[in-house]
Amino acid sequence: MNQELRVCQNCSQNFRIEADDFVFYEKMHVPAPTFCPECRLQRRLMFRNERSLYRRKCDLCGKDIITIHSPDKPRKVYCNPCWWSDKWDAGEYALDYDPSRNFFEQFRGLQQKVPLMPLIVEYPTMINSEYTNLAGFLKNCYLIFDADENQDCSYMKTVKNSKDCMDGITVYASELSYEVVNVDKCFNVYFSEDIEASHNVYFSKNLSGCGNCIGCINLRNKQYYIFNEPHSPEEYKKKLEEFQLNSFSGVERLRAQGQAFWRKHPHKYMHGRHNTNASGDYVSNSKNVLDCYMVDGGENLKFSQFITIKPAKDAYDYTEWGHGAEQVYECVTVGQGVSNVRMSMDVWQGNSLDIEYSLYTLSSSHMFGCIGMRKKEYCILNTQYPKEEYEKLRARIIQDMSERPYVDAKGRKFTYGEFFPYDLSLFDYNESTAQDYFPLSQEATLAHGWRWKEKEDTRYQITKRAEELPDNIKDADDSITKEIIECASCKRAYRIIPQELELLRRFGLPIPRKCFECRHHARLARMNPMRFYDRTCAKCGAAIRTSYAPERPEIIYCESCYNNEVI
Repeated sequence: MNQELRVCQNCSQNFRIEADDFVFYEKMHVPAPTFCPECRLQRRLMFRNERSLYRRKCDLCGKDIITIHSPDKPRKVYCNPCWWSDKWDAGEYALDYDPSRNFFEQFRGLQQKVPLMPLIVEYPTMINSEYTNLAGFLKNCYLIFDADENQDCSYMKTVKNSKDCMDGITVYASELSYEVVNVDKCFNVYFSEDIEASHNVYFSKNLSGCGNCIGCINLRNKQYYIFNEPHSPEEYKKKLEEFQLNSFSGVERLRAQGQAFWRKHPHKYMHGRHNTNASGDYVSNSKNVLDCYMVDGGENLKFSQFITIKPAKDAYDYTEWGHGAEQVYECVTVGQGVSNVRMSMDVWQGNSLDIEYSLYTLSSSHMFGCIGMRKKEYCILNTQYPKEEYEKLRARIIQDMSERPYVDAKGRKFTYGEFFPYDLSLFDYNESTAQDYFPLSQEATLAHGWRWKEKEDTRYQITKRAEELPDNIKDADDSITKEIIECASCKRAYRIIPQELELLRRFGLPIPRKCFECRHHARLARMNPMRFYDRTCAKCGAAIRTSYAPERPEIIYCESCYNNEVI
């Protein structure tokens, strides 16, 4: 089939479906989408709550729990010990399909009945890490998200195989790092971004194989450099002391100098390495990965994001995870050996295959419209059927969905093959990850026909303002952990936890003057966005596709020009 130009149901913009795209849709036995790639991504992210945490009681044992489901939502939520136990069976809430009613309306009824997990975590692998989400295999971690196999880490997002790190985003196989963005295999790296296999680095960008560098950019296998100039070890040590990075004022001075220096040097059009036929950003070790974002070890992927545990293969519109996943379409948070999963979320563990329109489904196969099922097969709306009956009813439901689509308040139609309608999200827009990457005001959200959650009034008695904090970490005694501090930016209250104070002393760095949320958004702003533009190389004029918007001030090179000048 030739390429086709379509108009997105949501944003009314044109988007193109290529001939290879039609081949993939046919392979997955789904029709081509009617929403553009960006609106499809935004919709999936609306179903993913990463960092909005609440307190409520377990609906089985009555204990207080931490959860992603706000207490005002009319649904059952079990604590982790109860949800993962044998005290209940999701099959008890089974529904018989009613052909006179829309399938999505019946699925919403199931959502309101089946107990939900409080957090999306691999609970049996979690040790002293209650305040985390979208995570597994953690020990002594606090407020880290999209995280696997970490120890003693706090205030982070997308962190894997790391230890003793704090305040970072996209951190892999690293130790003793602070306020970093996109670092891999690093040790003692601070206030830096795009760093690989390096140590003892401050306020630097795009280094590989380097050590003892301050304020540098675009270096490879260098030692004892300051603002890209070589120094002797003795000179370097003296200058490091002169910068006074144990003080807040010293950190802010060097931060401004470093960022001004970076802007004078070229940047490669995309972050990535060891790729064959790749486009997008933050893509590594991948082959035939197009218009993707933050993918490691992918093959034959398109329009996919946050595939951070390799491998993943043969997938479109796939958001988060990997770990042996293959044949995935329009899914959120699925992985760990899954195969042939379509229009679903929170599906994992081995032997999960042939899953459609399902949620919180583990180690199951041949599921359609199921929630909370574990080690089951041939189920529709949590009702189990013989194989032949399952296949016959599934075909009937698909025909019904195609002939009588779900239509939302804005007239958007959802037939078989589209991801869940917006209305079925368990979260309001500003609770979801969509607000991070597609930020909207309350008015704009409601105008789109989506829900908005009013923030709860959680006022605390402020005991110290940010400007009253000690400038130097040497002057911060243990009593700082008892203070309720007013954030210098948003004025909300925050605290310094003992684990945080211990690491800051170990790093020799000052107390932060902004709350976790403001620090998170500042780091997120240092990442390139999930949007791609057609530009030309600033040196040779070659056409490039990049996440650097045309109006940004950075000097952008194609890969060939960048390598000739930097490597």
